[in-house]
Amino acid sequence: MVKPPPQATRENGLRYSDAGVDIDAGNDLVEAIKPLAGSTNRPGVMAGLGGFGGLFDLRAAGYNDAVLVAANDGVGTKLKIAIDSGIHDSVGIDLVAMCANDLVVQGAEPLFFLDYLATGALNVDEASTVIAGIAEGCLQAGCALIGGETAEMPGMYSGNDYDLAGFCVGAVERGQELTGEGVVAGDVVIGLSSNGVHSNGFSLVRRILEIAGLEFGAVAPFDTERTIAQTLLEPTRIYVKSCLAAIATGNVHGLAHITGGGLVENIPRVLPEGLGVDLIAGSWSVPAVFAWLSQTGGVPRDEMVRAFNCGIGMVAIVAETEADAVMQVLSNHDETVQIIGNVVPCNPDAPRVSIEGLHGSWID
Repeated sequence: MVKPPPQATRENGLRYSDAGVDIDAGNDLVEAIKPLAGSTNRPGVMAGLGGFGGLFDLRAAGYNDAVLVAANDGVGTKLKIAIDSGIHDSVGIDLVAMCANDLVVQGAEPLFFLDYLATGALNVDEASTVIAGIAEGCLQAGCALIGGETAEMPGMYSGNDYDLAGFCVGAVERGQELTGEGVVAGDVVIGLSSNGVHSNGFSLVRRILEIAGLEFGAVAPFDTERTIAQTLLEPTRIYVKSCLAAIATGNVHGLAHITGGGLVENIPRVLPEGLGVDLIAGSWSVPAVFAWLSQTGGVPRDEMVRAFNCGIGMVAIVAETEADAVMQVLSNHDETVQIIGNVVPCNPDAPRVSIEGLHGSWID
């Protein structure tokens, strides 16, 4: 007969911490991040952290008849570089950027943000650093960090692994949504420069590093002033304030955030049927990291422009007569901008994005 296992008693019974969940650490984290969240307060925020949900007053934020726009996203396998290198201060900015940039392309102002951090064992200092990055991203995007969730789940994540997700809500006055319906043939395509890989394509990046036999702590062959990890963890640029200023001119017909799918798959998302764009390779500067990835991994050019932003993190489509004025507004908000192509009629069976000189030396 199998002997039954011993039963716990009140004297030797288990506590939650014995199962790997530290409630006190969670409470310590909430206290540590309250000042961070408070630093992001903006008109409309009705309560601080600690409630069951965040409250936001649209009227106090200046809206009369608002349409809400929501987005959620993560950081992807870029997190693995942060975890393995021990550099955690920038991925929170990435998290906000991936959500907030998706809102502004629809004409919406990001209003508030919530984060979700999941880990096997909560490290309060590390988590505080991550959330400090989220708060910095919120400040750059002009939205408030009004809540979130930290989940400690032993057995779900191994070692120091953690995952992040973000949720952002914005608003635009009814009738002022940016849908791309105003885009017409002859419009010009303005490219807003990226500052690196941003937050897409990192599974391929990590594979190329593996092939090259390079560690994250090694000096970057494409940036000798920094390590590979420091360079690749450059946070995604947040285009919210510059794009809102451009939208306010009334001259922006469409915006596209260049994320997963690159130039060739994101620009068509804001084009009416029957239209495409002709881009001119070499009309913008490509950060050195992309040439290194292309050469080291032997990545074909058509794959490069599908997997990576290749130096353009946001695209604005405007009438040719208004291009100079819109570019001046964007430049005044510290964007590096250039005209990179034109909107053209497109046959249904033709690619909607063509890149003249794609297979030339523009990315080398």
